[in-house]
Amino acid sequence: MKEYLKTFLRAVLAGLCISVGGTVYLMSESRILGAALFTVGLFTICVFGFDLFTGKACYLPDRGVKFLPSLLVIWLGNLTGTFLVGTLELCTRNGAALRAAAETVAAAKLSDGILSIFILSFFCNMLIYIAVENFARNPHELGKYVALFLGVMGFIFCGFEHCVANMYYFTVAGAWSLRTLGYLAVMSVGNALGGMVLHLLKKIGAPKER
Repeated sequence: MKEYLKTFLRAVLAGLCISVGGTVYLMSESRILGAALFTVGLFTICVFGFDLFTGKACYLPDRGVKFLPSLLVIWLGNLTGTFLVGTLELCTRNGAALRAAAETVAAAKLSDGILSIFILSFFCNMLIYIAVENFARNPHELGKYVALFLGVMGFIFCGFEHCVANMYYFTVAGAWSLRTLGYLAVMSVGNALGGMVLHLLKKIGAPKER
């Protein structure tokens, strides 16, 4: 139980970090600048070792079904962090501008078809997996951070769906409903499968050690 609590707290902090990135994106008049600065969220998570659902779900095949409870705790922690930040931001002078921008973002997502949402979520986490793997394994310091920027900017410009970022957008937009939860579930499954598939393909295609 103590370990689950630590996991939950790290996940709440990850949700906070993604929310900060989402705030920058919503407040930015430049889509390019907003996409670039959104990276502050994933950057902070990787540096401090916080628990982000889209990052951890990629490695479920390695950890097995026993990791599923921890993954659920991470998802709930991310949701808690994004909900807290989004709710508090609405109480500030930035609240009206953030809500207006978030309503546009949320409306586009919630009016989309389920298959479209799933596919966009699947491809999103392929980019996140590439970014996180490069940060963890790239021997070049500059390469670690370039990978984060490319991964995050890539999924934003492609219009892909990131479930944790969307938790924040839905909160600020005041768009929570049973329909929203259903869409978020599809996004979460799509994110998880996209990361897992790329992780498994990488392991299969990795050169054998001599």
